[in-house]
Amino acid sequence: MTFTIATWNINSVRLREALVCKLMKGERPDILCLQECKSPVEKIPFDSFRRLGYTHIVARGQKGYNGVAILSKVPMEDAGDHDWAGLGDARHVVGRLENGVTIHNFYVPAGGDVPDRVVNVKFGQKLDFLTEMRDAFRAERPVKSILVGDLNIAPREDDVWSHRQLLKVVSHTPVEVEHLGDAQAAGGWVDVIRRDIPEGRLFSWWSYRARDWDAADKGRRLDHVWATPDIADAGHSSRILRAARGWDRPSDHAPVFATFDL
Repeated sequence: MTFTIATWNINSVRLREALVCKLMKGERPDILCLQECKSPVEKIPFDSFRRLGYTHIVARGQKGYNGVAILSKVPMEDAGDHDWAGLGDARHVVGRLENGVTIHNFYVPAGGDVPDRVVNVKFGQKLDFLTEMRDAFRAERPVKSILVGDLNIAPREDDVWSHRQLLKVVSHTPVEVEHLGDAQAAGGWVDVIRRDIPEGRLFSWWSYRARDWDAADKGRRLDHVWATPDIADAGHSSRILRAARGWDRPSDHAPVFATFDL
């Protein structure tokens, strides 16, 4: 079984329904994982996606905030979710394919603006979320699994436009990178994107604040595709669809793709 999986923080699935459909028709991923859907499940425009062949759907929704969904052309069952750090947010959903591959779709908290849990509750919640991920992976090491999503951390120096200037900026601080690395190591997860593209700057997010995001190119790689070691070698053809950041009324994230032969 060969399939291509895409992950995309869509920043409101109802507002950007047309862009999701454009991606589906133009890129045709077999599985599309969305984050920050910002909608109750019953109001997500699933009918539009089903008409394009994405008939297998698992989702968790929340009015106006968060929300995750997995849309698949291939058969998939709902395999649950977890309320990480007890936040009560729709930030995780799991699908399982007929070949036994488990897909985790995550939306890790952004963490606010100040990288100090003493003065910024949101930053503490982000670290707690990652710590609980680490502990869960240590307690039950995942197998035959793929983890995707907006993890809201750019871990490598070349995952940001300026390592030096962003060391004290939430998403690239050493403590966040350490927490993400601990969660990754606990599950033995392989960063499929960086294994395929080991060198050079690589971004999946560009701020709305930039007057010309493309020219400034002050990006960060916040969106990830990981796989457990038992299937990581089956992953290939990783890419980021940078052009989607320039579509009409775009998300500030670009879709990230990887293909697996399983």
